[in-house]
Amino acid sequence: MLAFVTCSAGLLGQQMPHYTQYMFNDFVINPAIAGVYDYYQIRTNHRFQWVGLADPPMTNSIAFYGPHAKLDMGYGGYVYNDVTGPTSRTGITGSYAYNIAVTGDIRLSMGISASMMQFRIDGTQLTPKDVSDEALLQMVSTTYLPDAGIGAYLYADQFYVGLSAAQLLNNSLKIFDNKNGLNRLKTHINLIGAYRFQLNPDWMLEPSVMVKGTAPKELSFDITARAEWKKMAWAAVSYRYSEAIGILLGYSYDEMLYFGYAYDIGISALRKYNTGTHEIMIGYRFNAIK
Repeated sequence: MLAFVTCSAGLLGQQMPHYTQYMFNDFVINPAIAGVYDYYQIRTNHRFQWVGLADPPMTNSIAFYGPHAKLDMGYGGYVYNDVTGPTSRTGITGSYAYNIAVTGDIRLSMGISASMMQFRIDGTQLTPKDVSDEALLQMVSTTYLPDAGIGAYLYADQFYVGLSAAQLLNNSLKIFDNKNGLNRLKTHINLIGAYRFQLNPDWMLEPSVMVKGTAPKELSFDITARAEWKKMAWAAVSYRYSEAIGILLGYSYDEMLYFGYAYDIGISALRKYNTGTHEIMIGYRFNAIK
């Protein structure tokens, strides 16, 4: 049974979801975003990774966040479900942020989050080579874990830089009544930065970068260049280190309703076994309250 549990730990390889449209999904990455905007908004994200591969990762999330009407703070929360083969993570997270003026139009927002996660592994979907207890293949193991995260976000009209850390409690998952360090959740960091170049009244160019993973050995990065026309339509190309090249398209109706789509073309060895990754973003912005 120990050998089986050890093998199961390998199923946790992708502990945190990837987002090609990270610039439009920043609240689920950094709790400090809750206090940045002067309006409430809803954002949903649906990611279908490595389509064509058996039991590929699939992530769905919906977030709602915005500011206090009078004070320099914000609140929000999101619900997510991340499925990879026989394993799934479902959670709910609440966030609080407070921001202060630094100088000129530059502000700093600082946030914290608390969450509850359900981790589930379905033994009926496993096909290991060596199983000491056949009964495990008929079991479904479920674990509930609390967690926490922190973040900071420095921003102005022309730029933003955000740093956040998730899974701070480093809890160990209990799989089929076994708990050991092999199944421990690692703290993940995300560093995001971008600068906006207003080329003329109609066009804006925004290069951005995200560094993510567990320090110091398991870090990766995304680089994206996005062009926006009249705050209404945008297109972008991205590169994820050693994994994929992404193509992004988006549209905003009256700066209230947002649609985004991304398609990742794999460049790793897995590209032979899938037809790419699709990601859809839908958002709605409410009227400003500050």
